[in-house]
Amino acid sequence: MKYIQIDDSLGIPKYRQIINSIYMAISTGDLKLGDKIPSLNQICADFELSRDTVMVAFNELKAKGIINSIPGKGYYINSTEINLDQKIFVLFDELNAFKEDLYTSFLNSLDTKSVVDIYFHHFNFQVFKDLISESAGKYTSYVIMPATFDFTVDIIAKLPKDKVYILDRKKDDLANYPVVYQDFEKDVYDALVEGMDLLRKYHTLIMIYPGGKEPEGRMLGFKRFCHEKGFPFEIIRNVMNKEMKKGEAYFVPSDRNLVHLVKMAAEKDLELGKDAGIVSFNDTVLKEVVAGGITTISTDFQLMGQTLARMIRERSNEEIRNKSALIRRGSL
Repeated sequence: MKYIQIDDSLGIPKYRQIINSIYMAISTGDLKLGDKIPSLNQICADFELSRDTVMVAFNELKAKGIINSIPGKGYYINSTEINLDQKIFVLFDELNAFKEDLYTSFLNSLDTKSVVDIYFHHFNFQVFKDLISESAGKYTSYVIMPATFDFTVDIIAKLPKDKVYILDRKKDDLANYPVVYQDFEKDVYDALVEGMDLLRKYHTLIMIYPGGKEPEGRMLGFKRFCHEKGFPFEIIRNVMNKEMKKGEAYFVPSDRNLVHLVKMAAEKDLELGKDAGIVSFNDTVLKEVVAGGITTISTDFQLMGQTLARMIRERSNEEIRNKSALIRRGSL
């Protein structure tokens, strides 16, 4: 089905991909005024989608006057006046619950005349390089999340400089680009200072820091706090051979390790927030309810998405540190 493109690897809702496909076909001239588009049932069958998903897309297109339906015949292009102001390339490191919150907030903060294509490099440098090279000249704006990659300026320089926005991490070699970023070291340090009244009940603070894709700044902020405030601490790579003991508080970047620690506390009959503590990074709705509520150190991902959308709309050249906070719940 040449007009409709659905990619399961994208973080874009399927109904939105249908709408974007129609817009792009109109903008390229593949669909013209009066052309018939594939039927609702045909799209459902070809892409294994629910009828409701396709109907949401069709209803939005009808509401905007782009298509109309003729009973017994099907759907036709009613207008080619789509006036797309923005076609935005977004390159994330990976998709997870909090990145989905960021992305959804970003989409909701854009105007209706914007089309967004999202890709993921999964911390593979060659994929990162290839996706940027292949996108050059095809978009009005480029959102790049370099993640752990350093020295990417030569790669990103292939894109129009006034159309590039860096997201999540501030990189020295990309200092001339606008950016919305987290200051991981300061965020952790400030959060621990804010939570000192809770931390004093524990005799040892333990950070699980496996390295790799995890920001080193978090570990540095944790060490600085412990040294300056006199808290005994440990830094370990994983929890698989660690036995949780009363009086310990754990700081956990990985949700997999978070689950392991919650289960370990239950097995040892340790009450979280009293006998042992857990602090996770990157808040999600699920952490509000798991084990009576997991305390988190987290940036505001919805605000990050809103700020990014505003910068693109205004063609802003700002450097903005996204705010972070300690969110107190029962686990500490």
